[in-house]
Amino acid sequence: MAIGLAFATDRVGTAEESAAYAIEVSDVTAKVGEHAVVHATLRVRDGYRILQSYKNRVIKLSAEDDGVAFDQETVPAAIEEGTLLFAVGLRVTKPGKHPINGLFRVGYLHTDEIAMVSLRLIATVTGTE
Repeated sequence: MAIGLAFATDRVGTAEESAAYAIEVSDVTAKVGEHAVVHATLRVRDGYRILQSYKNRVIKLSAEDDGVAFDQETVPAAIEEGTLLFAVGLRVTKPGKHPINGLFRVGYLHTDEIAMVSLRLIATVTGTE
């Protein structure tokens, strides 16, 4: 069996999504100081399988400003029925809209190919008074 490795960085929510995964990310609104969770789901597409032995996760979480504080630097995935589920815990630190981003580091199997890819996580967190 031949094994290949691939690396790709795709935009979330556009036609440039991963060939292996369909990505869904929720924007959230919370009061300043309250805990909130951005939920992200990566659904494996037909013909692909989740590389379950890989440490599927979100890394490099950041906010464009200091309006969001993240609970963890790395958020592991839960695997459920052909999907990777992520719950990015955070706290809103000031009012307004705060773009956040990160990288999904996920793996997949496709025919005789094993790949680990980076996909962009992009969401908006809105803080209210």
